Amino acid sequence: MKARLFAAVVVALAFPQAAFARGEFDPVKEFEQHEWVSIHLGPLDLSITKAVVYLMLGTVVTIFLGLFLMRVRVRNGAEPGVRQTIGEQIYEVAQVQIAEQGLPSKAIGRWFPYVASLFLFIFVVNLLGFIPLPLTGETYHGVPVWGIYAATSSISVTLALALLTFVFTHVEGIRWNGPVRYFKSWIPEAPKGLLILIVPLEVLGQFMRLISLSVRLFANMLAGHILILTFLGLIFIFQSWALLFVLVPATLFYVFEVVIVVGIQAFIFAALSAIYIGSAIEPQH
Repeated sequence: MKARLFAAVVVALAFPQAAFARGEFDPVKEFEQHEWVSIHLGPLDLSITKAVVYLMLGTVVTIFLGLFLMRVRVRNGAEPGVRQTIGEQIYEVAQVQIAEQGLPSKAIGRWFPYVASLFLFIFVVNLLGFIPLPLTGETYHGVPVWGIYAATSSISVTLALALLTFVFTHVEGIRWNGPVRYFKSWIPEAPKGLLILIVPLEVLGQFMRLISLSVRLFANMLAGHILILTFLGLIFIFQSWALLFVLVPATLFYVFEVVIVVGIQAFIFAALSAIYIGSAIEPQH
């Protein structure tokens, strides 16, 4: 069963979007956003694109996993099943490795649901980005073209997620410490002459958190997908199936991305979010 599934994934990956045009393949085009359903409210563009569809699908799968893995009825004396074990492992990572490491104990009850949801949602969206799906928006002789795409390879998506953490961080900092004490905590102890240089840098550092959160996730997912698609695109660029050997490094890199990068990036984003919120609640200065 596993061998058949692996073979199916390799075959699906071998036919990415736009690859049917022999001799022409640009991996960057895989990340272009086109309006599938046009929705414009004045200056606001709320149109449904490929990224929006993947986010909707990721949301549904995340909710399903949360309900399926966490709502388990355990009989007295019964051995935990696979479903319960997986649910407990996810909960333990979110609780022990993310929430308790970054949040003060007084804030865990309030912010654990956020960082845990963030971790699971980003993990699911990242994982969906490596599963071939007929959601490319193109057809071949009337049949939807299968391809891979990660919504987190769009800077708008990762920036929106980072912006949530950014806003929550400063709201909680002000709520727990008051505006004066909180903003004063940004200023380190230094000679007054140096404060003119230090204060702007500290303020800039706060905004750099927003950029680092969004760009780290975006760049890792974008680079991984472009590299995989580039490997596969070589077959169609040179119009020779003799180049099928490139499927070996492409498949190895694909497995590396799925097994390691998908989970690590979700973990880092959620862990940094917990650390930022925790450091705002209990400033060092």
